Amino acid sequence: MQDKCSFCGRSRSEVDLLISGVDGFICDMCAQQAYDIVQEEQRGHSTPLDMDHIEVKKPIEIKQFMDQYVIGQDEAKKHLAVAVYNHYKRLTQKHSNDDVEIEKSNIIMVGRTGTGKTLLARTIAKMLHVPFTIVDATVLTEAGYVGEDIESILTRLLQAADYDVDAAEKGIVFIDEIDKIARKGDNPSITRDVSGEGVQQGLLKLLEGSIVNVPPQGGRKHPDQKMIPVNTKNILFICGGAFDGIEKKIAQRMNTQVVGFTASKETAVLDRDNMLQYIAPQDLKSFGLIPEIIGRLPVLTYLEPLDRQALRNILTEPKNAIIRQYVKLFELDNITLNFNEDVFEYIVDKAVEFKLGARGLRSICEAIMTDLMFEIPSQNCESITITKEYAETKMDRLTAQKLRA
Repeated sequence: MQDKCSFCGRSRSEVDLLISGVDGFICDMCAQQAYDIVQEEQRGHSTPLDMDHIEVKKPIEIKQFMDQYVIGQDEAKKHLAVAVYNHYKRLTQKHSNDDVEIEKSNIIMVGRTGTGKTLLARTIAKMLHVPFTIVDATVLTEAGYVGEDIESILTRLLQAADYDVDAAEKGIVFIDEIDKIARKGDNPSITRDVSGEGVQQGLLKLLEGSIVNVPPQGGRKHPDQKMIPVNTKNILFICGGAFDGIEKKIAQRMNTQVVGFTASKETAVLDRDNMLQYIAPQDLKSFGLIPEIIGRLPVLTYLEPLDRQALRNILTEPKNAIIRQYVKLFELDNITLNFNEDVFEYIVDKAVEFKLGARGLRSICEAIMTDLMFEIPSQNCESITITKEYAETKMDRLTAQKLRA
């Protein structure tokens, strides 16, 4: 007698795999279906977020965790660690007799491209016990226009919380590229600015704290769609942006261009290579953020521009350092990859020249390593060493190709 699946009755010849048990069989299709049913049931009966039994790390411990992945940026790490720690304390706060209610402190981080804004957010997400999501402000538009509605931010958070509304209402949202929704001028727009000022006005209710009706699958809202009400009062918002050119606004405010002997003495102490350290809320207003949204982002911090030493450390020191990633890639092919020390110095020199921050390191490494990654896996090779001469050859060839193009 031919073996058959005890669930669907298919014979061994009709299925890819038939698993035998004590008194019966189950085919691969029924096993998959059973797994899906179990997952669905567990999702429906998932336990709510229990803040009473979550171990909250102290700010110093949070910063130490970020130090493993992000080089430098102590000021931004300190602000982030305090904000996250206070966020947990707010969630665990019991109703006391003094009626003091702790309000949330949303953060805005300003820093040049490649200094680690998004990496800080991704790193802190690794250690959190609350739902966390990263959204991009560049795709947001006013309701009714092509693009994503403001509510899609909360849809992402709901998805991260597995549609547990209580958990999502205690989550953290990182809004990246917040500077891309700046209005075009310092004055209020007289025409529709649907991806700038309009988005900022739509964000006000989210940042402040209100009940927002969220479409469960995202996308456009329509009358028959069932909405999920989400209270944003306890959701912490962290915003980040490059704010390219804001240094000029800071310089104008600090009057660094004034001519005169006494003026030059007053401005001589300013660090003109790092004007972001003097950033103030009025600079964000000059750049194009509306005052209402600046007021709802009370914590303003900045990221230092990466100097030569910081770039050198980024190459090799963090847990997920760029060089370690390449070593791991070759290790998966049983090949030992080594770098001469002067190669690192050469890569850093090029990165400083390109002025692209840590992302510049990645693009330079890719230019040097691409040919090797293409050829070596097909060769019988156990180890390879990258020399400065080889790196220079690859970069010179790349430059020559671009000149010919």
